[in-house]
Amino acid sequence: MYAVVGCRECSHLWLLEGRSETTQCPRCGSRRAYEKRKKFVETEDADHARDVRASMLANRQGEGERFAELDSFDALEEEVADGVIDDDDYLEQSGLDVDELEAAGESDQRGPSRSGSKKEIVERTLEELEQPTEDEVVEYAGERGVSPEYVREALEKLTRRGVVSENRGRYRKL
Repeated sequence: MYAVVGCRECSHLWLLEGRSETTQCPRCGSRRAYEKRKKFVETEDADHARDVRASMLANRQGEGERFAELDSFDALEEEVADGVIDDDDYLEQSGLDVDELEAAGESDQRGPSRSGSKKEIVERTLEELEQPTEDEVVEYAGERGVSPEYVREALEKLTRRGVVSENRGRYRKL
């Protein structure tokens, strides 16, 4: 079940899915019991609830007539999906050979490259190496393009947050 609800404090409108005992306004943070929230519509259809909310917002801005000329969310979503081309078609229409590009990507001669954020690389290093030392983490992450300074700082932060434990110079992800 979906409901379009409003906040008494700031007049914000939003959608709720399901039914909980209390709700919190995403804008001002006021908390109220679900039953005490003003419900403008309750429906089983999420698209219908989105349409009602959008219509109410358009009316608030004096654009109700223009909004009425638009299609529903459902129709607009289908229109967008029909107009999207996939990557291979785009590359081919640009005059590029997709198979040749894939082969070039697989045979990258530059060696290992960074895959993911620096933080993700440090965390993945701790998962892949068994109880590594700081130097081992620095070396492994360094091969993937992460600076030693960043690795040391990340290890310290992860340890402080309790994501990683350090015992006798060896690190382990918890």
